[in-house]
Amino acid sequence: MLSVDMENKENGSVGVKNSMENGRPPDPADWAVMDVVNYFRTVGFEEQASAFQEQEIDGKSLLLMTRNDVLTGLQLKLGPALKIYEYHVKPLQTKHLRNNSS
Repeated sequence: MLSVDMENKENGSVGVKNSMENGRPPDPADWAVMDVVNYFRTVGFEEQASAFQEQEIDGKSLLLMTRNDVLTGLQLKLGPALKIYEYHVKPLQTKHLRNNSS
């Protein structure tokens, strides 16, 4: 599972580390829509998390999202959308690829 170190960094990112809490499977590919929503609520994007639910973004969909999908497809304000993609979606994608490429 992923837990979140809620100490916000100056750039808006939040530290994410492995653990077995929050009720989410450790691999984002296995997350249900509500796991994705709860992840974004936990990392400080309470208002934006509902967009993932409205668009029915589960873990597999999240891992397929491009920067453009996040910036335009979710109809979020630009600032939060950039942070969501750069500090959360992209790192989750990278981690998933590293863990599943061996």
